[in-house]
Amino acid sequence: MISFISLIVSGVIILNIPLAITIIFLERRDASSTWAWIMILFFIPILGFGLYLLFGRKLRKKHLFRWEGKNKVGIDNLIEFQMEAIEDDSFDFRLDDASHYKELIIMHLHNNHAVLTQDNKVDIFADGREKFDALLHDLENAKNHIHIQYYIFKLDNLGKSIYDVLLAKAKQGVEVRVLYDAMGSRSLRKRHFKELIELGGQVEVFFPSIFPLINPRMNYRNHRKIVVIDGRIGYIGGFNVGDEYLGLNKRFGYWRDTHLRIEGSSVHPLQTRFILDWNQASANQDIEYSDSYFPAIPMKGTVGLQIVSSGPDSDWEQIKNGYLKLIMMAKKYIYIQTPYFIPDASFMDTLRIACLSGIDVRIMIPNKPDHIFVYWATYSYVGELLEAGAKIYIYENGFLHTKMIVIDDEASTVGTANIDVRSFKLNFEVNAFIYDRETSHELAELFEADMQLSTELTRELYEQRSLKIKFKESLARLISPIL
Repeated sequence: MISFISLIVSGVIILNIPLAITIIFLERRDASSTWAWIMILFFIPILGFGLYLLFGRKLRKKHLFRWEGKNKVGIDNLIEFQMEAIEDDSFDFRLDDASHYKELIIMHLHNNHAVLTQDNKVDIFADGREKFDALLHDLENAKNHIHIQYYIFKLDNLGKSIYDVLLAKAKQGVEVRVLYDAMGSRSLRKRHFKELIELGGQVEVFFPSIFPLINPRMNYRNHRKIVVIDGRIGYIGGFNVGDEYLGLNKRFGYWRDTHLRIEGSSVHPLQTRFILDWNQASANQDIEYSDSYFPAIPMKGTVGLQIVSSGPDSDWEQIKNGYLKLIMMAKKYIYIQTPYFIPDASFMDTLRIACLSGIDVRIMIPNKPDHIFVYWATYSYVGELLEAGAKIYIYENGFLHTKMIVIDDEASTVGTANIDVRSFKLNFEVNAFIYDRETSHELAELFEADMQLSTELTRELYEQRSLKIKFKESLARLISPIL
């Protein structure tokens, strides 16, 4: 028996050698990620081998998202027109708020095909009940179609209230489509939507598991939260569907998040993103182009917006690059809220430079973990920034899940991307980049109100942490490149 086990261990170790060579020479990962995986493979060979098969393999991204109808929307032509007009200074910036951020806008246009729209009305939700009350009202008034995409969709009390509305709208002849992530919504199955499907509704799963809890693409999840109603109203932000997002989970308490309701031309890029994701997940129910999905939208407001996506299919870490460019353009202050703060070297250097340049850098993180290693790694990184002069706040009024950056009361971003390797490289994410003083000021006021519900982590307090906490930080930071 012992010799048999020894044989298995020896075999796995032998297999780990070509695997390590592959990671080093063929996959061309960054050095920190490479060393983290090599450490796991050789220190815990059998378990490490299994972990690599589930979490470590790179995604084949060729032709992952395709939609022939995209050309009919006219996005490519509009991008070309906007690029040329901005570069030769003939673009009609309706407000200075957008023109001040021309370089950031060009970067998103060129690398992400993120069209700039300037006719949007944006409502901000910082409370789950308010967000879902508004969403249910909009769903009840849908006339043509409802497109819903969430990383987590639970059929608990909140989920059932949404599901009941979807059933009612499907009975009225409204097109209903629901897309959820297989791992985020791991307890959900298509059969749970049987009644909706029988009424003509459609349901798809992103990267479904082959067997329960066994998914060869487990590490690549669709973290986006998008709702589009009649091609005229869009939702984007951090709230998933579940009772905990209403503050009903005793472990987390009040759930602090940020979500946007958008009316205006930026709903069309949100619609395009949903359709691309849907068609990737769909086996035989692809969405074809229809004018009803992209109706003419009267001017609703004056907010400038770009809808920016990123994921392992991208050539560039587009949302991370957007975050960095936004931070680099700050002149007065930078407010950051994130549940997970595990930045790479470029992100840390950018924030250090901002601090050392006299810019008021404030970062807010939660006081309780939903992922223990991520929490202690986060604590380690914010502690390091204290030395450069950043102000760190620990949110005490429940769980902080919002993903938001605001600079100078002028520009901001809200969406699904955390500040960590997972959001920047592994997950499929989507953020709204906002060029508007009023909206950015409102987001800044939310941050400042949250400061009153937070404890400031000073250098003195951080240096007083126990040896046990220091050990947890060191261990979590060591494996942070693969968290």
